[in-house]
Amino acid sequence: MIQHIELTLPEYPRGFHLVTDEILTLLGELPKDGILHLFIKHTSAGLTINENADATVREDFANSFDRLVKEREPFYRHTIEGDDDMPAHIKASLVGFTVSIPIANHGLDLGVWQGIYLCEFRNWGGRRNLVATLYT
Repeated sequence: MIQHIELTLPEYPRGFHLVTDEILTLLGELPKDGILHLFIKHTSAGLTINENADATVREDFANSFDRLVKEREPFYRHTIEGDDDMPAHIKASLVGFTVSIPIANHGLDLGVWQGIYLCEFRNWGGRRNLVATLYT
């Protein structure tokens, strides 16, 4: 069985935000077994899975991405939406727009130190829409 559920996350400032608990709350009870596939419907934010314990990981991610993809590069042509827009598109493509997570015993079968991140690459990107697809 396949089920699609539209989810909306609240607005977050630029950065890497753990959203595992929010997603679980929005989804409600998970099936006993299956796969959760998440897709973000935006081009300037992404999804990834990484460490959920130490907040300095999120700071290091932000600092690294800002060094890799700088704002106000002279070769950018797509600049009408602000200095953070084109870099946000590039960063989102590097991170990706989907994650898939096994479901076991009505819960996400993540590692002990893993969580789902919303990677917000705009200074204020607004609410973010996701599609959750449950395969059971």
